[in-house]
Amino acid sequence: MTAFSKKIILTGDRPTGKLHLGHYVGSLANRVKLQDEYQQFIIIADMQALTDNAENPEKVRDNIIEVALDYLAAGIDPERSTIFIQSLVPELAELTMYFMNLVTLARAERNPTVKDEMKQKGFGADVPMGFLAYPISQAADILAFKANLVPVGNDQEPMIEQTNEIAEKFNRIYAPIFPEVKSLISETPRLIGTDGKAKMSKSLGNAILLSDNDDAIAKKVTDMYTDPNHIRVSDPGTVKGNVVFTYLDLFDPDKAEIKKLKERYREGGLGDVVLKKRLTEILRSIIGPMRERRNELAKDPDAIRKILKEGTERARATTAATLHDVRNAMKIDYFG
Repeated sequence: MTAFSKKIILTGDRPTGKLHLGHYVGSLANRVKLQDEYQQFIIIADMQALTDNAENPEKVRDNIIEVALDYLAAGIDPERSTIFIQSLVPELAELTMYFMNLVTLARAERNPTVKDEMKQKGFGADVPMGFLAYPISQAADILAFKANLVPVGNDQEPMIEQTNEIAEKFNRIYAPIFPEVKSLISETPRLIGTDGKAKMSKSLGNAILLSDNDDAIAKKVTDMYTDPNHIRVSDPGTVKGNVVFTYLDLFDPDKAEIKKLKERYREGGLGDVVLKKRLTEILRSIIGPMRERRNELAKDPDAIRKILKEGTERARATTAATLHDVRNAMKIDYFG
């Protein structure tokens, strides 16, 4: 199967920090599998990161290499996946502007994902226009590559819905340029943070990073939320909501043993220390090889920049072809 006959995937991350275990189970591991079956473009979305980090651009700049290192360490191959920097593909900004004319303010404000994130960040009426409009930018990212599939969580379905609305409106007004985009829903549930209160996030201090050393992993597992009423080893414990068991369900390959451990924990006679030691060793076995690859790759930052530069050039070639079609359809190809 040639690259040109494969279906196209667009996926990526905002460079606001090093990637963590939630990113790995939620998307990175899947991207490694998908890169053989699909033509995969992976965007480092620095412009979207600036929508709520405009006063701290250094944070975004510094994390571009960090995110790229995490990608490569996790097994993403730049020969099979195109990794690129959003702001260095100006066609994406141009297409965003054209799409903004197809979306009303009321529709932009109605996007449930944006509404939830505005509430979380406490913007109120002071929401930056870039943040309000970022789903339009996401639609441009997806459609500029004429992507067929976008891996998303259930909470991101509104983004795909709005992308298809924009594509349908453009195709109806101008010409049938864009395909319908379908969601590729991950079967892995969103990984909760080590505190058990929210999704894993570096900003919330409840994340295990893919670059964490063995001591950091052990410390974070030791601090994990379990059952506050399970004070003594002999006390019966609760499995539901116990973060250690949540992680063991995801990462421990011995499902039969986990079932037995849950039964013992519920009955009493199994301490948290034993469970946390087991989980620590499992997470070290997963993260350790990635961390070692990452540390080796980090010794040559010029090689990482070269990968990003070449990927960005490939991305520009693809989006330039799309924008040629777009301008022609809109009758704004003034000089042919």
